[in-house]
Amino acid sequence: MTQKAIFNWSSGKDSALALYKTLQEEKFEITSLLTTINKEFQRISMHGVSVSLLEKQAESLGFPLIKLELPKAPSMEEYQELMNSTMNKIKSHGVTHSIFGDIFLEDLRKYREEQLQSIGMKGVFPLWNRNTTELIHEFLDLGFKTIVTCVNETYLDKIFAGRIIDADFIKDLPKNVDPCGENGEFHTFTFDGPIFKNPIDFEIGEVVKKTYPKPKSGESEEEKEYIFWFCDLISKY
Repeated sequence: MTQKAIFNWSSGKDSALALYKTLQEEKFEITSLLTTINKEFQRISMHGVSVSLLEKQAESLGFPLIKLELPKAPSMEEYQELMNSTMNKIKSHGVTHSIFGDIFLEDLRKYREEQLQSIGMKGVFPLWNRNTTELIHEFLDLGFKTIVTCVNETYLDKIFAGRIIDADFIKDLPKNVDPCGENGEFHTFTFDGPIFKNPIDFEIGEVVKKTYPKPKSGESEEEKEYIFWFCDLISKY
């Protein structure tokens, strides 16, 4: 007997592969996709992808989409309050599990599981503890196609923003960068693959620099900001 689950959809490659594996196992009925959105800019949190492209993804995947809109810079308390409210509504429809594409960040998994436990739900992690080099090759071998939408300048040069992930991309990554970007080195938008009814059409726009303040910890002036490069993707229609 299948159980109802919500799928936490980021629009990127790890979400796509985790969803693929979930559908293959047939243990869960996916009731909808849940994505956090920056309310001010109407873009996916951290990935920077427009809501219009997100909606096309959901349509091609064939699932209802729940957009959780967050303020520009929410506090942890604000985030938890909004997430708990949304998840309680989802739970009221008989949903018992929440599925994630996380791979090896122990603290993040613990946080997710504790938050879910507090409202009587369970977390599911289809990719957990898999070798990330094997995962990215499996992703490509399955026929998925994905583009880098955001890079963290701490790890990667801005020239990686807007690149399609392929064998050459993996080869060009510095040794300290995880091939799945699991430490936040880069984020992606998946636009084709075996779970999509049709590819998502888009054009590559400009690459834009964004800065975010670091938590205060006594760094020098030059180290008080995180620098990210976002490649804008423009919906064709």
